[in-house]
Amino acid sequence: MRFAQGGGLTDTERAARERIRLQAVVRFEAGEKNREVAAALRVSERSVERWRRAWRERGRVGVLSQGSPGRSRLSATQVARLERELERGPLIHGWADQRWTLARVKTLIGRLFHVSYTVEGTWRLLKRHGWSWQQPARRAIERDDDAVEVWKKETWPRVRGPRRSAVLGSSSRTRPGSR
Repeated sequence: MRFAQGGGLTDTERAARERIRLQAVVRFEAGEKNREVAAALRVSERSVERWRRAWRERGRVGVLSQGSPGRSRLSATQVARLERELERGPLIHGWADQRWTLARVKTLIGRLFHVSYTVEGTWRLLKRHGWSWQQPARRAIERDDDAVEVWKKETWPRVRGPRRSAVLGSSSRTRPGSR
């Protein structure tokens, strides 16, 4: 299940779900059937089956919460330092232009903290801390809107080529071997 903005369960919600699983364990130990446990705790039978299997294999430990799967591998101090370094800009860190790409941020995190993130994980980390993708504030001075329109009307149709249906529909020749 995916949650918006990298969310998910809070620690309080996670603890509440863990309490329900532990109530299920008490009922398992009392010999109740899955259907009875599910009805009493107002959860699906499928969840109860999963919990019972985990309980059989690992005991009470099997049903305990394992914590947030999306927990950052960087501490709050490290994230604050990363933000300061990002604000300094890519030039300071050895890149030839002023673009922070996800790959560059990933590399910077590795250099600074010796922690490896995927590009997607880097995006989630930045998004969780309020960073967003960059967009130029204005159009390039060199842009000529009239020239763009001419190109779209005259050059693009030639580059794109004819549509497939037009090509198939306009042909009156038969295929080789068919008469």
